Amino acid sequence: MTVTDLLRAKKPDNLTISVEITPPTRGNSIETMFRIMDDILPFSPLWIDVTSHASGVEWIPTQTNHYKKRIFRKSPGTIAICAALEHKFNIPMVPHLLCHGFSCEETEDALIDLGFLGIQNIMALRGDGSPKEKRADKTYHNHAVDLIDQIQHINQGKYLSTEGQPTDFEIGVACYPEKHFEAPNLEWDVEYFVAKQNRGADYAVTQMFFDNSPFFNFEQLIADQVHIPIIPATKIVSSSKQLVKLSKFFHVDFPSQLVNQMMDAKTPLEASEVGLDWTYQQCLNLIENNHRHLHFYLMKNTDLFCSLMRRLF
Repeated sequence: MTVTDLLRAKKPDNLTISVEITPPTRGNSIETMFRIMDDILPFSPLWIDVTSHASGVEWIPTQTNHYKKRIFRKSPGTIAICAALEHKFNIPMVPHLLCHGFSCEETEDALIDLGFLGIQNIMALRGDGSPKEKRADKTYHNHAVDLIDQIQHINQGKYLSTEGQPTDFEIGVACYPEKHFEAPNLEWDVEYFVAKQNRGADYAVTQMFFDNSPFFNFEQLIADQVHIPIIPATKIVSSSKQLVKLSKFFHVDFPSQLVNQMMDAKTPLEASEVGLDWTYQQCLNLIENNHRHLHFYLMKNTDLFCSLMRRLF
């Protein structure tokens, strides 16, 4: 089933969830993914996102005291993991496809593989940072709207160099209640979000946020322009170091009250409890405001997530 089918089929008053996990780093086993699934399945997630990562660059010293560049992917396997988990656990998986780091030709190959595997749902993202090195003999997307266009073309049977069998992919996209860090202002960012909807996005998942007020304001701002489902998403923070890391890599804001409580925590256990309590109260507030499907950026650590689920359910 597609994500929007799942949302339509759920009972309106029931609380449901979805989660995002990340593939194991190169050399690690898929068994780590199976253990994560065993932990989260008792809470009946409607679907599971699996992140994708573009290639990185590593500089390796040579015997001549020089360095050579090696390009590699730290966490490959998104499509294979989605296929394995969907087959083993019978739950819809949503692979992430990125613009940055992948050519249009590589994207088409990935879409063909996903179609053969019967995976209907795709999260179309630009990807963080600057575009990776580009080959002159390949074409590339710069923005998520361009990736949406390619997926829509394949849905119509229009491949890069031929006509073919139409597909039926459903497209999810990201949106940013606190605005994307590269956007000059929120209004400009909303225009870009509306463009993603108008080009064919079926639903959106927010960037993680830790203060509900900007999200509620965002909903009001887009109410007359956006008509696809908007799914609020958050993450349980467990340490002051994580506040810094998430701010740096995801450009999110943390409320002063949460920061102060986390800084005052005397032990790692205390810090974890602060993060857990904060997310619990945040979820209750979202539920009270008629958001009965919540998305969680889980990655690999399930302990706090399972504790939160036991409180919510």
